[in-house]
Amino acid sequence: MTGFRRGVRLGVDVGKARIGVARCDPDGMLAVPVETVPRDDRSIARLVELSTEHEPLEFVVGLPLNMRGEDTPSTTDAREFAARLAAAQSAPVRLVDERLSTVSAHGALRQSGRSQKASRSIVDQVAAVVLLQHAIDSEKRTGAAAGSPAGLPEE
Repeated sequence: MTGFRRGVRLGVDVGKARIGVARCDPDGMLAVPVETVPRDDRSIARLVELSTEHEPLEFVVGLPLNMRGEDTPSTTDAREFAARLAAAQSAPVRLVDERLSTVSAHGALRQSGRSQKASRSIVDQVAAVVLLQHAIDSEKRTGAAAGSPAGLPEE
């Protein structure tokens, strides 16, 4: 765990209708689901409340690039959402490539015996778990925080 920054992180999977939220323990051993937040005028306020409750070292927001690593309309939406979240509270916000996190979440739920219909209410949380665990594992492997700060140009 050389270079791993100890502290709780909140993972955020931004969707058009819902936002999945996950958290990890301070040692980054395990990411777990927290809740699904409706995507509406109160979304940012609810994430600020979760920040107050969990006191994260940072937020990790999924950046939905296409398979070639290019921006899509969803990428622009995630960047704008992350910038608003960063402006609304004090914890840093990082954007992390989330390609296939929702696909992985659906696969994991199918393997556990849940139908897609039965999984609808939690798939966003599971996607947030997948992206947060990816960010944690990346930082532990490389010693550098995953992704890039929200609101700044990609490196």
